[in-house]
Amino acid sequence: MTPETLFVYVGLCVLLAISPGPDNIFVLLQSALHGYRTGFLIVLGLCTGLLFHTFLVTVGVAGLIAASATAFTVLKLLGAAYLLYLAWGAFNAGPVGAVSSREDTTAAPAPSGRQFYRRGILMNISNPKVSLFFLAFLPQFTNPASGSIKLQFIWLSAIFILSTLLVFCSIVVFSGYFGQLLKRSARAQVMLNRFTALVFAGLAVRLAFSVK
Repeated sequence: MTPETLFVYVGLCVLLAISPGPDNIFVLLQSALHGYRTGFLIVLGLCTGLLFHTFLVTVGVAGLIAASATAFTVLKLLGAAYLLYLAWGAFNAGPVGAVSSREDTTAAPAPSGRQFYRRGILMNISNPKVSLFFLAFLPQFTNPASGSIKLQFIWLSAIFILSTLLVFCSIVVFSGYFGQLLKRSARAQVMLNRFTALVFAGLAVRLAFSVK
């Protein structure tokens, strides 16, 4: 890959990471509610999920999913079900962390760091459209004359994951600061939880009715 092509590719990766989608919305809202540490753990989980999609594309499984309407439908419905599960959890979640003494101080215990990391992984791997996107996007930047296509897929995926990591960590920093203000108000936390539930439910419907 020439330096010019690499520059274009990295720019596209950053733009794709910034564009609104289930993953970065998840990072934004959860970081605001639970703070920096939680946000970074979710980002690590999401990037771990991208490794899973890299593997699928590299070995050709994504191509089989793209060719099978049944497999794609089953996977996207599983992903939509998981999003609805997250929506239900957010809707029923109470405030966390420190709140003002003038408000309800009954705080629900937050999930552990390991649970947030697993949520990030499941959030990413449960969306078959990520694999299909890799399958459609990465080949445009490969060159058979440059060697193994599989190795090029791995290299391009690594750049994509690094770009995503940097963008998502920036989102964590921004929303984590906002979350410090949220911890002062139990009512604001509950309202954001309700909004989070609505967003997840909407994403679930969008995924369930999506096409290849």
